[in-house]
Amino acid sequence: MPNREAPSCRTQKKGLNVPVAGLLFFTPDGFKFMKTRKYCQLFFLLLVWSLTAVVSAQVRPQPINIGLFGDTSYSQRERELLPELMAEMDSEDLAFVIHDGDIKSGGSVCSDETFLDILGVFKASRHPLIYVPGDNEWTDCHRRSNGSYDPLERLDKLRALFFPDEKTLGQRQFELVRQSRDPAFAAYRENVRWEAAGVVFVGLNLPGSDNNYDGTQRASGPSKEFLQRSPAIRLWLTQAFARARAMQAAGLMVVIQGNPGFEADAAGKAYPGYKDFLSQLRDETLAFAGQVVLVHGDSHQQQINQPLRNPTTQDVIANFTRVETYGSPWMGWIKTTVDAKDPKVFRFEARPFQAKSMHKN
Repeated sequence: MPNREAPSCRTQKKGLNVPVAGLLFFTPDGFKFMKTRKYCQLFFLLLVWSLTAVVSAQVRPQPINIGLFGDTSYSQRERELLPELMAEMDSEDLAFVIHDGDIKSGGSVCSDETFLDILGVFKASRHPLIYVPGDNEWTDCHRRSNGSYDPLERLDKLRALFFPDEKTLGQRQFELVRQSRDPAFAAYRENVRWEAAGVVFVGLNLPGSDNNYDGTQRASGPSKEFLQRSPAIRLWLTQAFARARAMQAAGLMVVIQGNPGFEADAAGKAYPGYKDFLSQLRDETLAFAGQVVLVHGDSHQQQINQPLRNPTTQDVIANFTRVETYGSPWMGWIKTTVDAKDPKVFRFEARPFQAKSMHKN
């Protein structure tokens, strides 16, 4: 009998020579192999589709939870309770936590010891921790009650202690992109960016006390430091939105410490230290297809709302949300779910803190 080969297809593309079994079909005459060219092509199309589906499933952003807190600790009592607050977040499944500034009160000493004490708490966090500096730990340190420090010297100390490398704080760490990688802005190690769950996150040194507009002398602004830092802030925010657009991010979260004064801005009485920032944030948000969140502290009024308006129509800008974290004397944190598949992208759950010791008999 003549030799008969099993029906098969072969491909020579890109150096491959792969035998493929024929496709078996049921017909009225029984099972038959179909070895026509179109069925070979169909096989490979199905194979490519299957592999593409597997890879796509692997790279699709998965939802995460994060924690937001700030403006603590202000008193000895709050400092004693801070480990409990951290432990509460540690007990949750969080990708990372963010402290949006003010690690001490505006009337306490800006000493190295104070900085090192809070740094130890942050390093002990079970989760990666990102910290954005507030006014109480540098711009206000010239006050007599703060120890009459030079604010710029204190900012340099914060940079050396809290931002020594390219990683987060905490027991688990991940890499950050710092603005200091740019030689033109080498000093600004505190301005950071990272990506997670299909979203871009950016931290900016934009503190309270009107963003250090007046420096150490009231009604004397703009200060030299403010003028030097402002171009770095503008560029870093521009680059964050550019990155979000380039990767087609579902959202962007901006974290600062100072309350930029949305209400004052809407009334035509914008604070000079935040006026340009709000204008840029508004323009960038209007030009961005995803959701934008601004997280800040400073005024100690936990709130979640949409205060940004279109300057032409005065309508609320629907893809923008402001989140203000808890502040002394109230302690707490905001659990945030980030899900690129959710049309809102960000979901928030306020978690007021209740010390366990308060419930002890």
